[in-house]
Amino acid sequence: YRFPAVPHDYALRSFSSTPYLPMEPEAERRTLREWFELQSHSLAARLSNTGIDRAVVGISGGLDSTLALLVCHRAAQLMRLSPDHILAVTMPGFGTSDRTHQNALDLPRKLGMSTMDISIVPAVGQHLADIGHPLDRHDVTYENAQARERTQILLDLGNQIGGIVVGTGDLTEEALGWCTFGGDALAGYNVNVTVPKTAIRRIVAMLAEESTDAELTAILRDILDTPISPELLPPDAEGKIAQHTEDLVGPYALHDFFLYYFLRIGYEPGKIYRIAKLSFAGEYDDETIYKWLRTFCWRFFSQQFKRSCLPDGPKVGTVALSPRGDWRMPSDACVALWIQNLEK
Repeated sequence: YRFPAVPHDYALRSFSSTPYLPMEPEAERRTLREWFELQSHSLAARLSNTGIDRAVVGISGGLDSTLALLVCHRAAQLMRLSPDHILAVTMPGFGTSDRTHQNALDLPRKLGMSTMDISIVPAVGQHLADIGHPLDRHDVTYENAQARERTQILLDLGNQIGGIVVGTGDLTEEALGWCTFGGDALAGYNVNVTVPKTAIRRIVAMLAEESTDAELTAILRDILDTPISPELLPPDAEGKIAQHTEDLVGPYALHDFFLYYFLRIGYEPGKIYRIAKLSFAGEYDDETIYKWLRTFCWRFFSQQFKRSCLPDGPKVGTVALSPRGDWRMPSDACVALWIQNLEK
């Protein structure tokens, strides 16, 4: 018997476009709840085991820092600490919009946390002047100077109050290197480090839905509706966010898919491309998938040096990039073979 000829990209089985989570809604909710509790219990254990009862977290009004703040709040509950043992710091800069700044102020206050609001504009302006960098040159130096100033503030505040700095960067950002070396990549403990961006959104949405406080729910929903952005470039003429992350590095849904099937399953780029076309049919065309998979390959290799010094954090799923246990890779590894495989 001869099997009939089939197209090269034909598959006998389907591949979930959200492979980190179960397809069934109630099972997904249980998984999200488990991840949130693992994050919270891990932070509580870290604080308890080191004899620390204070934490500092930078809050931007975005999804990642929102989840980190909610994890800190839950960890304080587990340790029977008052919420004001958590210091939430807002640090508006050149690109901070009124919307995100207000949410960053309102959320920790609603949760009963200690707060500080420190503008980084004067310090970064002085630093750029010191190194002879024009303030109107909006390049990588301009952006990274802001991220590094924020990290310096958080680390020094942690020393000042005897607390640990809680990091906010997620798994997808670590894979893409979408973070600043010597900046937001640093922390005493990162509670989001193994949570993909798509799951960050789902956990925050779940917590918003479960909340019985109408004001808290409204804040969380507005954060969920805010475009994802590092807000390092000035807002547009209408004061709205001008810098949209997914326009620059690609859709997070695709990158989370690529990362899972590469790291967890071990597929080569060519196969990831074929199954992505099946899983995202009708949502992304072939050219878009190819473009961002190529970007993923290049960024994953070129940004390994940032992952080589990742802070500690809990492993809540099946995919992690910690250099201490899950992913060891030389920083000078070459992406050429991956790109050749994909080009075929």
